[in-house]
Amino acid sequence: MPTIDKPLAELQAYSGRNPRPADFDDYWDRALNEMRQTEPQIELVPSSFQTPAAECFDLYFTGVRGARIHVKYARPRQADTPRPAVLHFHGYSGNVGDWHERLGYVSLGFSVFAMDCRGQGGLSQDVGGVTGNTHHGHIIRGLDDQPDNLLFRHIFLDTAQLASIVMQMPYVDPEQVFATGWSQGGGLTIACASLEPRIRKLAPVYPFLSDYRRVWEMDLAKDAYAELRTYFRHFDPQHKREDEIFTKLGYIDIQYLAERIKGEVLMGTGLMDTICPPSTQFAAYNKITAPKRLEIYPDFGHEGLPGHHDKIFQYFLGNY
Repeated sequence: MPTIDKPLAELQAYSGRNPRPADFDDYWDRALNEMRQTEPQIELVPSSFQTPAAECFDLYFTGVRGARIHVKYARPRQADTPRPAVLHFHGYSGNVGDWHERLGYVSLGFSVFAMDCRGQGGLSQDVGGVTGNTHHGHIIRGLDDQPDNLLFRHIFLDTAQLASIVMQMPYVDPEQVFATGWSQGGGLTIACASLEPRIRKLAPVYPFLSDYRRVWEMDLAKDAYAELRTYFRHFDPQHKREDEIFTKLGYIDIQYLAERIKGEVLMGTGLMDTICPPSTQFAAYNKITAPKRLEIYPDFGHEGLPGHHDKIFQYFLGNY
């Protein structure tokens, strides 16, 4: 079988290459404490898009450091009892997309919450305020500042804060909140369920934001990871700080959050993925100790995986 990474047997035993900061757990405990002390100032604005079956809102809340975060929220019009909810997270630099993409779940009684990542292609704010490069790439935003100012720290916290808000909303069953996303959305799904372990089920697909040093060593710091190469070229051209840089990136490496997950996991991956290499995905998956299942697509890369959306749909319905 063709391969762009390790053989499958090695992937299944792979434990990752990127350094884990010594104070990783303290870092995230401190971050969660900041999140819990942030007043969300929730606002619901009826959307101009409505359907006979779905009631649609633009939901806004205040995340850490004061950024206003935008979420598309759709719920069944006839909701009168607590029902399941699905959190959707989008791909890198994009946005949550159109309302119609949420209606399949709403038709079956789910509420759906789709979050725009701060500073990307949607309506959420990036309030900025960091030392160093802000020109290209969110992975390296804040890398020359204090670790608490890494932008993906804040984005990860946004996902957990959204989950907490959703679990307190009328007509949402807090024990039946699920999360899903592809690529960056897959990475954020893992981060969300790690930082808010009450997430009952999660379905990440070829997750981004894992095992940065492995990406570098495979010479795949391009496309979604191109900013790693940009950073070294501009700020450490002789790689004298390489260990320091990758260790700092370890704070926002989802493989080290994954062990916190308590919910059930269904993950999808393509073994020909050159955007988020399979080994980086396995680095996170192999650290999950909760019940888990991996669907492998040997001939597919960072693209549509035939039938996988349907598998996720059935999984959240309890039929898969």
